[in-house]
Amino acid sequence: MANARTSAEAVAHAPAPAGADAMPLDPFLVPATASLQERRALTLKHGDTFGVFDRNGDIVTGAGSPEGLFHRDTRHLSHFLLTLEGARPMLLSSTLRDDNAALTCDLANPDLFDPEERLVLVHDLLHLRRFRFLWQGKCFERIVVRNFDTTVRRVRLIFDFAADFADLFEVRGTQRARRGMLNPPQLGDGSVALSYIGLDGVVRTTTLGFDPQPQKLSATRAIYDVELLPGERQLIFVEIACGEVPQGAEVRRRFFLALRDARRELRYATARAASVETSNQIFDEAFRRSVSDLYMLVTETPEGPYPYAGIPWFSTVFGRDAIITALQTLWLDPTIAQGVLRHLAANQATSFDAAADAEPGKILHEVRYGEMAELREVPFRRYYGSIDSTPLFVMLAGAYLERTGDVATIRTLWRNVRAALDWLDKEGDRDGDGFVEYGRRTAEGLINQGWKDSHDSVFHADGTLARGPIALAEVQAYAYGAWRAGAELAGALGEGALMAIFANKAERLRTAFDEAFFDAKLGTYVLALDGEKRPCRVRASNAGHALYTGLALSARAERVVATLMDVTSFSGWGVRTVASTEARYNPMSYHNGSVWPHDNALIAAGFARYGFRREAARIFNGLFAASTHIELRRLPELFCGFPRQRSTGPTFYPVACSPQAWAAATPLSLLQSCIGLSFKPDACEIIFDRPCLPDFLDEVALRDLRCGNAVIDVVLRRSAGEAAVSAIKGSAELSVITRA
Repeated sequence: MANARTSAEAVAHAPAPAGADAMPLDPFLVPATASLQERRALTLKHGDTFGVFDRNGDIVTGAGSPEGLFHRDTRHLSHFLLTLEGARPMLLSSTLRDDNAALTCDLANPDLFDPEERLVLVHDLLHLRRFRFLWQGKCFERIVVRNFDTTVRRVRLIFDFAADFADLFEVRGTQRARRGMLNPPQLGDGSVALSYIGLDGVVRTTTLGFDPQPQKLSATRAIYDVELLPGERQLIFVEIACGEVPQGAEVRRRFFLALRDARRELRYATARAASVETSNQIFDEAFRRSVSDLYMLVTETPEGPYPYAGIPWFSTVFGRDAIITALQTLWLDPTIAQGVLRHLAANQATSFDAAADAEPGKILHEVRYGEMAELREVPFRRYYGSIDSTPLFVMLAGAYLERTGDVATIRTLWRNVRAALDWLDKEGDRDGDGFVEYGRRTAEGLINQGWKDSHDSVFHADGTLARGPIALAEVQAYAYGAWRAGAELAGALGEGALMAIFANKAERLRTAFDEAFFDAKLGTYVLALDGEKRPCRVRASNAGHALYTGLALSARAERVVATLMDVTSFSGWGVRTVASTEARYNPMSYHNGSVWPHDNALIAAGFARYGFRREAARIFNGLFAASTHIELRRLPELFCGFPRQRSTGPTFYPVACSPQAWAAATPLSLLQSCIGLSFKPDACEIIFDRPCLPDFLDEVALRDLRCGNAVIDVVLRRSAGEAAVSAIKGSAELSVITRA
C-alpha cells in the first residue's frame, strides 16, 4: 500500500537472525490492538467524509476502534448510540446498498423489564429501521419506528453522542503531548453545535440537527418519548454536519434534497463506465461490488475524479495507489486516469524540501489535512516520500494516451512529464549508476519508500535488513516503463529527438537490470540492491512487476513465472509478497508473506504480456475463490499468506483496509489480462489478444465498451479451451480484432 504506515503485524515477525542490523520501528504504524475483521464495521464515504459504523448503525469507540464520522482527517463524531428504554435494540440485519450509496439497519426491541424485573414489552413488537447516507460533509439519517403490537406503546428513544475531534493519526494510535481545547456546546432549537479549537488555531465544528425536535436535548443526549398506536409509525430525521449547518430548510427537507442529489451524482459518475455480465452470478456480484467500491472511493477534485486509497486509514490522496488504480481501470473508465494525472500534475514538487522528501519533478506520495499534519507532528501534510509515484505517473500518461488518443490532454501535461523524467535522471539516480534509488532525507521520513513500506520489507537472504540507498526491482521496472512511455509521448507530440533519447535510456536500463538483478540460482530477479550494490537474494513478488512493464528479457520470463507460481510463492489464493522459503517469511506479516490483490493484478498483467495467460487465469481463479468467502465479495487490502485449504476460506489480516481502491480494481484488471483487451483509438479498433477465460467463467459480455466516440457490446464465449469473441451491438466504424 502506498502510504505512511507500517502495521504492527508487519513488525511482529520472528526475530531476525543473530547479527541482524537493528532498525527503529516506523513511528507511524497502525497498531493491531483490535481486528477490523472482528468488528465487522460498515463504511460509507462521500468526498472528503467517511463514516465507520457498527452493525447497529452506532458509533461506539474504544481502544483500537476506527469507528466514527471523519472529515478531512479529523473525527467529527466519536460516539453515537441509539437506545430504546435504555437498552440497545436487537440487530436483525445490516445492509449496504449494492452501489454503496446508503446503509440500512433493521432493529427490534429486546425483552424489556421494569425495575421489579417484570416483563413489560415482549421482544420483536417494535421495529426500527435506520437509513443513512453521506453527502457533502454531512451524514443524514432517517429512523422509522413502527409498532407491530395490538396495543398502544409508549417508549423512550435516546440518542447519546459526543465529538472528540481526534486527529486520524491519534485514532490510529499516535500519542500527542498536547491537544487543543473543546469549546462550550451551543444549543439551538433542535440542534447542538460541538466545536474544538486546535493547536493550529483552526476551529472544527460538528452540528447535530434533529427533526422533529426532541422532548429533551442537551450537549450529549437527545430524548424522544414516542407514543404509537397499533400499526402506527413515527419518523425521526438526524443530520450530522462536519461544520455549521446552513440556515433555511429544515432537517427533513435537507434529507430528501441531499438524497436526490446524491443519487443523481452516482448515476452520472457510473454512467461513464463499461459494464460486465457473465455466466457466473457470484462473480457478477463481486464485480459490481468492485465497481461500486471504486466509485465510492473516487472523490471529485478541482482537476477531476481521484480515487482515495482506502477506508478507514487512507481516505485521502495517495499518488502510487491512485496511479495503479487508474492503470487497472483504464479500459473501464479513462476519465479516472485523466483526473489522477491532472491532480498529481497540479501538485508536483517544484523545489527541494527535505522534511517532505520533496525534489523538483517528484510526484506526491500522500496529502493530509488534519491538525497534526498542519503542525508537522507528522510529515504528511504534503509528502513526496515514495520512490515509485514519479515513474508511475509517466507510465500512466503513456497508457492514457494509448487508451484514448487524447493528445490535447497529454500536451497540457507534457511539462510535468518532462519534469518527472528529469527527476528520474538526476535526483532519482543518486549515484549515477542508471538505477533509481531511495533514501529518506530526514529521520522523520519513511524508512522504505516502495509500495512495501514496512521497516523490515527489504532484506538479504539471511534476514539482515538492507541499508540504503536501495534500488528496488519493481522501481527499475517502473523507470523502464516511464522511459518507454516518455518516448511514445514525445513521438505523439512531434519531439523526435527526445523520443530517441528516451527509448535509448529504456534499452540501456533493460540491459543493466538483467545483469545486476537476475539470479539464475533463485530463478528470478533479486528483491533489490542495497546501498553497497549488494543484491538482496530473496524470492519476492516484486519480480513480477518486471514482467508487467516489459523490462524482463523474454528469455527470463518462463523461469520468473515458474518461480512465482511455485508452491512456495503461490498460496492457492494468490502470489505471496515473499516466498515461504525466505528468512523473514511470515504469512501474518504485512509485507513479508501476505497476499495483496493489487500486487497479483500487476503480476497477472505481466504474465499475460509475455504470453502466460493461463497462469494469469490461475491467479484470477485464486483471488475470485477468496472473494467468495469474504463478506460483500469485497477483496480487502490484503490477507494472510497461509496455504489454501480445501473447503475453507483465506485467513484475514486484522487491520486491512476495506474497501481499498487498488484491491477493488483488481478483478477489473485481472479480467482485462485474461482476455487480452487493448485499444487502438487512432484506428478505431478494440483488440483481444489470445483471449482466455478463467475456469469459473464460460461467457463474458462487455457492454458500452468505448473507443473514442464509438461504443460497442462484445461477448466472449469459452470454445475448445479458448475464448471466441463476437460483437453483438455497436458503432459500425468500430472494429473488433481477435488475435489467436
